[in-house]
Amino acid sequence: MTNLEIGLAGVIVLLAAMFARIPIAVSLALVGAGGYAAIDGWHTALAVVASVPFELASAYSLSVVPLFILMGAVASRAQMSRELFDAANAVFSGFRGALASATVGACAAFGAICGSSIATAATFSKVAIPEMRRHGYNDIVAAGSVAAAGTLGILIPPSVILAVYSLVAEQSLAKLFAAALFPGILLAALYVVAVVIQARLRPQWMPGVPPMPLRERLRAARGMWKLVLLFFFAVVGIYLGWFSPTEGAAISAFAAIVIGFATRTLSLRGLSDAFLETVYSSAMLFFIIVGAFIFARFIVLTRLPNELAVWVQAAQLSPLAIVLAVIVLYVVLGTALEEVSTILITVPVILPIMAGIGYDGIWFGIFVTVMATIGLISPPVGLTVFVIQAQNPDIPAAKIYRGTLPFLVADFVLVALLIAFPALALWLPRVLKI
Repeated sequence: MTNLEIGLAGVIVLLAAMFARIPIAVSLALVGAGGYAAIDGWHTALAVVASVPFELASAYSLSVVPLFILMGAVASRAQMSRELFDAANAVFSGFRGALASATVGACAAFGAICGSSIATAATFSKVAIPEMRRHGYNDIVAAGSVAAAGTLGILIPPSVILAVYSLVAEQSLAKLFAAALFPGILLAALYVVAVVIQARLRPQWMPGVPPMPLRERLRAARGMWKLVLLFFFAVVGIYLGWFSPTEGAAISAFAAIVIGFATRTLSLRGLSDAFLETVYSSAMLFFIIVGAFIFARFIVLTRLPNELAVWVQAAQLSPLAIVLAVIVLYVVLGTALEEVSTILITVPVILPIMAGIGYDGIWFGIFVTVMATIGLISPPVGLTVFVIQAQNPDIPAAKIYRGTLPFLVADFVLVALLIAFPALALWLPRVLKI
């Protein structure tokens, strides 16, 4: 077999292993090591297996991941999610669908201090769904809006997914954070539009909520100061060049702990739980990253990405046709894989092809992240849907998926806008000269 044939066989074996429910990290590592051995012998393959974990463990840029996870874990236990929901509800009160819109706004704000869609969806499943049910919202709207809004956590900076992408694609994390800001805000606005349209079409699903007096609105909005402070440390300081992404993550994680204790919303037990969650989440993520890098070494050795790029050029497909094919690929993979694995597996192969037709690596990072948000709420493996269903077992998964459909339309609208106007993602990094 040629190296290219071995590479294609490796991809097929990997997909078969994952569909056989073998853990993704194990599948990536075993297929990568076995494929490398088939080309260059077991001695070299085992040397790669031994060196990759050490290289990643010593990579300074990767330390940003557990720090942002820690910030989100502390913020969740310091009751910031409840304060954000109350503030967002005060802003939207008086409009039909106010609670669903408030959920979108609160998830977007919490995503700015969390960086994880699963954590955002799990947190607001406990906060927003009971409140919407208490006001007579249909379960389809209540659960669907939380499942969809939770996906904003991986797009609005700081984002753990963008940190992983920056490592795999060798792109600037500061530029990715800047590029994600406008698309993230735009997607949140599109989600609110989806709620408004649903409220007009099915007003019986979203009973009206009386408007709050101005004094109560201002009192609820005061809870936003914690978010503003953490967002400043985590993102704005990076934009201004005051500190690196890793330094910003460390400062914001420390600030979250100080705020939690200063406002007496965080206990020592809560801090201990936050540390444990950070360790578990980081260990799981790093295990997948190690396996993905071993697999990526194997793929590079086969020259599969180069051969695919040459084939695409020879086929003389239009750039739009290639982009549509990539969209279909990510939609299909998103129904079977979680977002980290999808990015780690596909980026080494797809990015050279997209670069060959003129797309920027920063733009592609935002594009891939938006496609990941679609996978998070797409059947049959929408992870945010499973998280919400696990916490609300009386709401069938089918109802939750039905509730996410209008938000899926909003996702694809954003994808179309990114393709038509790449400057949506690229304008801010250029202005900031990061």
